Amino acid sequence: MSDVHIDGSPRSIDRTRSVMRHLENLPGPLDAVLVTGDIADHGLIEEYEIARELLTTRHPTLICPGNHDVRPAFRKVMLDEDGDGPINQVLRLNGLTVALCDSSVPDRPEGLLDDETIGWLHRVLGEAPHTPALVGMHHPAVPLGVPYVDGIRLRNPERLEGIIRQYPQVVAVLAGHAHTAASTVFAGLPLVVAPGVVSTLRLGQEMRTPVPVDYDLPPQIALHVFDSGRLVTHFRPVL
Repeated sequence: MSDVHIDGSPRSIDRTRSVMRHLENLPGPLDAVLVTGDIADHGLIEEYEIARELLTTRHPTLICPGNHDVRPAFRKVMLDEDGDGPINQVLRLNGLTVALCDSSVPDRPEGLLDDETIGWLHRVLGEAPHTPALVGMHHPAVPLGVPYVDGIRLRNPERLEGIIRQYPQVVAVLAGHAHTAASTVFAGLPLVVAPGVVSTLRLGQEMRTPVPVDYDLPPQIALHVFDSGRLVTHFRPVL
């Protein structure tokens, strides 16, 4: 899931709560919940306090920041830590490594993987060279055909591509940011973009007005199934 944009409003809270309730009530097993950024809408402590309560689940959970997030507040509330450096996190499941990179840039909307994050990702993948891995972040590494999002995508995709090609155990790249379900190819691998929880961004072909954001469509999630070296993704609205 991605882009919950908690701002204290009943709308953002209710939509996030509906998604989490849906995940909690799934009848089958769920190995992990991944949240790819834009947790708080304004990066406020109060927003993260709400988000922390909403995103608490019985499942292992991994959350990375997005361009709306503020690292010190995110770290303090969501991780019980202090600091303002990149928030990179890894989850090692049975037979799968999930590495979520911090692509946020303080006070900027576009994405960047800095030297610290690149070094961290090298170490994480190097520690388990024979275990399949998913690499995720907030900002997509390629244009998606949504001009607003494409203008603030990941700025240094070549560094990410270099790592991916160096570590053949990486099977796919995950992202958020676009508020629309999308799939494409990056560095020869699937790049899967999670839809938005708070809203949906429409393509130009779908709009009769200049405003690309649709607040009426329901929140959506991506359900990933990894089996026999293959990632399959199913997109679901949460009604």
